Amino acid sequence: MDKEAESAEQKESTERPKWDNKVQYLLTCIGFAVGLGNVWRFPYLCQIYGGGAFLIPYLIALVLEGLPLLHMELAIGQRLRMGSVGVWNSISPYLGGLGVASLVVSFLVGLFYNMILAWVLWYFFHSFQSPLPWRDCPLNLNHTGYVTECEKTSSVNYFWYRETLNITPDIQTSGSLQWWLVLCLASAWCLVYICFIRGIETIGKATYVTATFPYLVLTIFLVRALTLSGAADGLIYLFTPNWETLKNPQVWLDAATQIFFSLSLAFGGLIAFSSYNPQKNDCERDAVIVGCVNSFTSIYASIPIFAILGFKANEDYNDCRNWNILTLTNAFNIGDENITLENYDDWFHYLNTTNPSVVESLDLKTCNLQTFLDQSASGTGLAFIVFTEAVIKMPGSQVWAVLFFIMLFSLGLSSMFGNLEGVLTPLLDLHMVPLWIPKEIFTGLMCLTSFAVALIFTMGSGNYWLEIFNSYVGSVPLLIIAFFEIISVVYIYGINRFNDDIEWMTGRRPNLYWQVTWRFISPFMLFVVFVAYVVISAKQRPTYNAWNPDYVHFPLAEVLHYPEWVFAICVLLCTLPVISIPLVAGYKFSGFLKKYIMNRHNQNPYANELTNDVEL
Repeated sequence: MDKEAESAEQKESTERPKWDNKVQYLLTCIGFAVGLGNVWRFPYLCQIYGGGAFLIPYLIALVLEGLPLLHMELAIGQRLRMGSVGVWNSISPYLGGLGVASLVVSFLVGLFYNMILAWVLWYFFHSFQSPLPWRDCPLNLNHTGYVTECEKTSSVNYFWYRETLNITPDIQTSGSLQWWLVLCLASAWCLVYICFIRGIETIGKATYVTATFPYLVLTIFLVRALTLSGAADGLIYLFTPNWETLKNPQVWLDAATQIFFSLSLAFGGLIAFSSYNPQKNDCERDAVIVGCVNSFTSIYASIPIFAILGFKANEDYNDCRNWNILTLTNAFNIGDENITLENYDDWFHYLNTTNPSVVESLDLKTCNLQTFLDQSASGTGLAFIVFTEAVIKMPGSQVWAVLFFIMLFSLGLSSMFGNLEGVLTPLLDLHMVPLWIPKEIFTGLMCLTSFAVALIFTMGSGNYWLEIFNSYVGSVPLLIIAFFEIISVVYIYGINRFNDDIEWMTGRRPNLYWQVTWRFISPFMLFVVFVAYVVISAKQRPTYNAWNPDYVHFPLAEVLHYPEWVFAICVLLCTLPVISIPLVAGYKFSGFLKKYIMNRHNQNPYANELTNDVEL
């Protein structure tokens, strides 16, 4: 490194903001990595893929894919001290589109991610009511009974789909803006802006709460959940390994994608956060801490969640048996000797043996604990349906509901910091913000613009569009970006140069593990996961679950294919973020080619004579 570069680097280092301390930086990175997916997707994958058996491919993906990419992003951001666009543009002008791709993905993901926070706020506000508003079905207009749609399904489903979303029967029916969701969305963006108003100065202080509070709530839930009846059934169901599932290639694919998205790689936020570090910092240790804490959180969150779901399954199982007990008692006029949950099986066997035709005519429910445990849910279904139903069965339900939704909001808010940082830092580094606009004003304009665009999610069809954004923006584009990131560092920036940088920053050279994963294993895994994802997606036309009260099998979801114009938007959302990669590279190459031709033309001693001959 020459003296001019060193002096320029020192000047930039003094001008660039810095974290107040190392704890702020680590908490911010952990808060960005640990998000809603740790709470509502990881437990779901553990459940459907054989409990403890899923941990094997998950941990393999963490070691061979997650940690190497995490270390690389933290190291390159810390060394070059720029946002995602500046980092890749400085490595090579042809890679400028890579940073733009991360910027676009962060912007699009932030749109729907904050809508989820708006839903969380809506439930949080209602959690103070006694009884909880989703406990019972509302009365109809004549007060002669309950609303028919609610009676067909359940009070929890009705509150979510009708009173919260007011969802339309399909994606082609847009519906109107739901004013209560608009207000909640505005509140969510205001809170994000307040925490983000002065960049890392306010983010760092906010993360003391947003990154640590979820662990406090999870611990409280853990202590309470383990005391609930049926908690052991939920934990046994979660951690009992089914080794046969490891033969399913889909398990390995989901494990690889889960660890990738769980660590928030390729968004640009981690690069931006590490750029505010002093260059003499142990980024390798930071990567290991953030990666391990993230995975520990996923496992730690699964324990109270499935303990509570085990409690819910037992409650549903007992409710089912109580309904049968009441039916049998009325049918056989059993008085002196009562049928109880403890002797139900003996009574049922006796009555079914002595009066099989009568028992068969009663149309009793099939009560199977395993069936209730199998009723798993992921994403919004877990947070706003399954868990809320479990909460109403717990003593002091309001307290648990408030704590649960505060925890979800804290998790989502800290992740939003990374998404917004992945947009603002590159724009500020490239001086794309006019000097006469203060950073606080520009941040506010960015939040306002995002709020305006995200209004699509507050319509009656908003939930359908949010699922599209979640499925197509947060999947293929991130895999492509990460693949090009690691190829760029290893084979364009140069792995030896990168190793020298890390040795200069940390005082030691990366060991064999980092070398092998960066050079071969991680890019190979990313390529395989991308190809497998595309192949699986290409085999079938995408569908979605529609909430249609007129559907014959309601309350089951009506499975519909996306219309052609919606499918075209899905493809657009996959390609829009990454199209900048070839476009910028092509633009830079055309400029280089034009400059090369002009230089060759100027170096030709006969160029002017040839030009004059052509003119004559």
